[in-house]
Amino acid sequence: MLRRPPYPESLETRKEIEKHINELLEKNFIGKIGHNEIVEITTPVLITLHDGKYRLCGDFSTVNNYTKTYRYPIPRILHAPDKLAKANYITKMDCMKGFHQNGVKPKSMNLLRMICHMGIYEYTRMPFCIKNAPAHFQRMMDTIFQEEILEVWMVVYIDDIIIYSETWEDHVKYIDRVLSKCTPINLQISLKK
Repeated sequence: MLRRPPYPESLETRKEIEKHINELLEKNFIGKIGHNEIVEITTPVLITLHDGKYRLCGDFSTVNNYTKTYRYPIPRILHAPDKLAKANYITKMDCMKGFHQNGVKPKSMNLLRMICHMGIYEYTRMPFCIKNAPAHFQRMMDTIFQEEILEVWMVVYIDDIIIYSETWEDHVKYIDRVLSKCTPINLQISLKK
């Protein structure tokens, strides 16, 4: 059984954690649990992203150490330039908070708990910093976009989607096709990246 007290936090860090916890609660990516339900518990960690913003992760290092590796082939990103060489049009889409768009089995939720100054929380969606999250997300994306990948006008690398084409007409058609698959399953896409 793993029980860790919260890490010491500055006032600025506390405010940032509160912001993220409230956002995750609002989206039902986590749920608050009582102290009597504690089995495993870890602490939140803020990761600084390339744009200076923060991402809340749990310190799941102990859980990861005991997790059997899920072997699923992640595409070699080195092969993407070969596929894109003849493209006149390229669109890159990013799945917003991609891992959180993938559910967690109820039997695994007790391993995905964290404690902070606001209480104890349990992930209901796949958190960041879990060892097998990239492989599970890649499998989900490959399943959703299997036809498009086989037709060789799309590359999926974990939570990034790259659509490429030689003509504008094809490009618009491909983007529409991808978005039409995202909408019914509520796969949220960002074009900001």
